[in-house]
Amino acid sequence: MPTMDDILEHIGEFDFFQKQTFFLLALLSAAFTPIYVGIVFLGFTPDHRCLSPGVAELSRRCSWSLAEELNYTVPGPGAMGEAFPRQCRGYEVDWNRSALSCVDPLAGLATNRSHLPLGPCRHGWVYDTHGSSIVTEFNLVCANSWMLDLFQSTVNAGFFIGAVGIGYLADRFGRKLCLLVTILINAASGVLMAVSPNYTWVLIFRLIQGLVSKAGWLIGYILITEFVGLSYRRTVGVVYQVAFTAGLLALAGVAYVLPHWRWLQLTATLPNICFLLYYWCIPESPRWLISQNKSAKAMGVIKYIAKKNGKSLPASLQSLRPEEEVDEKLKPSFLDLVRTPQIRKHTLILMYNWFTSSVLYQGLIMHMGLAGSNIYLDFFYSALVEFPAALIIILTIDRIGRRFPWAASNLLAGAACLASVFIPEDLRWLRVTVACLGRMGITMAYEMVCLVNAELYPTFIRNLGVLVCSSMCDIGGIITPFLVYRLTNIWHELPLVVFAVDDGTDPLLCATQRGAEG
Repeated sequence: MPTMDDILEHIGEFDFFQKQTFFLLALLSAAFTPIYVGIVFLGFTPDHRCLSPGVAELSRRCSWSLAEELNYTVPGPGAMGEAFPRQCRGYEVDWNRSALSCVDPLAGLATNRSHLPLGPCRHGWVYDTHGSSIVTEFNLVCANSWMLDLFQSTVNAGFFIGAVGIGYLADRFGRKLCLLVTILINAASGVLMAVSPNYTWVLIFRLIQGLVSKAGWLIGYILITEFVGLSYRRTVGVVYQVAFTAGLLALAGVAYVLPHWRWLQLTATLPNICFLLYYWCIPESPRWLISQNKSAKAMGVIKYIAKKNGKSLPASLQSLRPEEEVDEKLKPSFLDLVRTPQIRKHTLILMYNWFTSSVLYQGLIMHMGLAGSNIYLDFFYSALVEFPAALIIILTIDRIGRRFPWAASNLLAGAACLASVFIPEDLRWLRVTVACLGRMGITMAYEMVCLVNAELYPTFIRNLGVLVCSSMCDIGGIITPFLVYRLTNIWHELPLVVFAVDDGTDPLLCATQRGAEG
């Protein structure tokens, strides 16, 4: 009896139906972007200083410009030996005293401003931005800055839990049902997050989005690879990830037009409501139906695909058998991932690569948001380099194998991070160039580990191996915000040094993966 791949050779491996379905699922991949890296805009932290009603009144009375107000009333960098006093501390001065003059009002209070006492911001903060973010609305700065880290860590924790749980449900109850359920919950939680009255509710709905969004992205990935023929599977897998990159470009444009986080969140969520129409556009995976012994339903889907492709299904192909006969003795377990020295080496190296790839990819994007330049253009430019990264992978993996591009991409990412530390601020063009090379390198590494992971394990533990190793991606995502934002407070370039060291061992590890060769 024929397998699904045998049938696709007759009814079309990548014909009209597959192209249409791929386009629809690629939109789903692009819509995942705001959830994965949207913190750059949703959690943007502008320059800020203590809010003081007395200062505002004195500035109005004296007709100060903004520059004069800052010069007279805000502590300078390094005051009292603190790293960021002007953002988190203010002079302990009664600004309502009428004796204060309009020209250097603090001159009569101390011979040197550094001798004036500093205190916390008692009335909140003033933010130098024309828009808003969760930072400006809920004052996630200074003592509360860790709450921004928690915002991103929460969604990554949701990724970890949801990908495992919903991945199992997709194998148990079907791809289509789980896809539609994740889309519905994602849309509802995204809208509710946009109208949440306080930080706690924002965090709850952010967690719910994490629980379903990455799982939905993975189900879309599985669906499109199960609909196409074997010879197209690798290419559509890579291009499906390229659709995520297209989402990055769209996100930069939408964030520029909508600088207020609630409107941005609502706009980014709206496509998920439209995706509910996929109920009528995308059928269940015939491969999954065959694996569940639902041959009649599988044949119905196959005939639908043939009709959409304008092909006829020969009578000799109208009986089905599973693609793989699973030996009952080969029931996968977690021990199988470390049972032999070779498999154990693969597992440990892949877990480390997933972890470092996630830390660098998300970390570089978050660090870019703290650079203080044009965040929209920087985000757009760095996203553009992901397209050649995907093209290089497609052109090289079948010609020179996996190990060399995989190791080279990690080496490029680590070297770019280290080089950025030593490039002066006034050489902006060089900093942007090196940053883009680093982004291209880590994008290649990320996409390569996706491909290699599935190839290094035998069939009966392949899904388990991918699930366990890729879970380290979400673990890395949980710690990345704390790593980036806390280290930046010590030294702005310190995260890049850590990234360079973190990624520096990857090329050597990749080179030892002999089974990764094509």
